[in-house]
Amino acid sequence: MEAKAQVTNVRIAPRKVQIVLDLIRNQPADKAMAILKHTPKAACEVLEKLLKSAIANAENNFNMDVSRLYVDSCYVCQGPTLKRIRPRAQGRAYRINKKTSHITLVLKEME
Repeated sequence: MEAKAQVTNVRIAPRKVQIVLDLIRNQPADKAMAILKHTPKAACEVLEKLLKSAIANAENNFNMDVSRLYVDSCYVCQGPTLKRIRPRAQGRAYRINKKTSHITLVLKEME
């Protein structure tokens, strides 16, 4: 049995999220929460909220034991890119790509 939580269109680049996801993959849920609380990255705030949601899904929807949960898989996909223009010298314009992410977190119970 697995519990899943997703968040879409988060305004943070997928590369930055992937760094933090590598830290919590295959960790117990309580240890993963502690890692997210004490890591100074922008993605940690979103991932902490997502992990809380996945734990609540496991507890309420699937009657899983919260103390035996671990992060089975977590991945990030690139969402739609917001394209913005920055004025530059001599009438030119440079494009700024503001990337978004779709993040998925899957929890399972230890055997």
